[in-house]
Amino acid sequence: MRGLAMGAADIVPGVSGGTIALIAGIYERLINALSSVGPNLWQVFRQEGGIKGLIAVWRQVDATFLLFLLMGIATSLATLAGVIKHLLDNQPLMIWSFFFGLVIATVFLLLSEIKRWNIGRALLFLLGVASAVIISSLPLMNTTPSLPYLFVAGAIAICAMILPGISGSFILLLMGAYDTVLEAVHTLNFAIIFTLVAGMATGLLLFTRMLKWLLSRYYQATLALLIGFIAGSLVKVWPWKTDALGTLNSEAIHNVMPWHYPTGAEWLTTLSLMLLGAILVTALSLWGRRSPRP
Repeated sequence: MRGLAMGAADIVPGVSGGTIALIAGIYERLINALSSVGPNLWQVFRQEGGIKGLIAVWRQVDATFLLFLLMGIATSLATLAGVIKHLLDNQPLMIWSFFFGLVIATVFLLLSEIKRWNIGRALLFLLGVASAVIISSLPLMNTTPSLPYLFVAGAIAICAMILPGISGSFILLLMGAYDTVLEAVHTLNFAIIFTLVAGMATGLLLFTRMLKWLLSRYYQATLALLIGFIAGSLVKVWPWKTDALGTLNSEAIHNVMPWHYPTGAEWLTTLSLMLLGAILVTALSLWGRRSPRP
């Protein structure tokens, strides 16, 4: 179920599966599992050898957890991608209102996890907010990416996917690689696909180790920074958007005040969907706290 929720979040530019993992109480476990993947697994295998070695490797990477999580994400991407894309294209106010409520509730729920605020943690929170706002406000790049560029884009995008509040798909969009990647997947351009995957694998191996180190030594400070990322992403998921001409279409990216929205604020619809998003993420948080932790 958590994988399904993460997959649904990753479909929407501006919403991160890492946000769902954090609120569901599996973020640390996910980082620990991913950071355990590396050359050291060969040593783990050699110590036991044979079937016992494979079992030891399986346990080392928490593979059962990762397998079910990936199955949930893949299922969600396969079944919900079309639905969410249709809503983004045809009912953007509805889908953005839902995710806006989800993100606001996430921020308030996670703020309660900070045991004691100090100047350092407050500054890290503000740094996270500012970083997410700046990234969300960057102009899109119009370029034909080379293979080395795609390698770097893949590494950066996977880091964004792991970070709560920052969308990996949105990073690819900012870097001008989103359309190229979609076209490569559609036409099975393996040169581009393998380059992107190699970049993602490199970014994953390096970044998760750094996050694991930070969480193990500076948990509260790191959490404050991550919450800031999520709070800053509210700029991207603001429901009332128009294009540069003030009209509604699939390219609408400019935030406007509700009373300036072409079809009206639609307060009843938007507030109801925000409330629904908040209720669902609160339920997910309660479920995560009740579930046994490793």
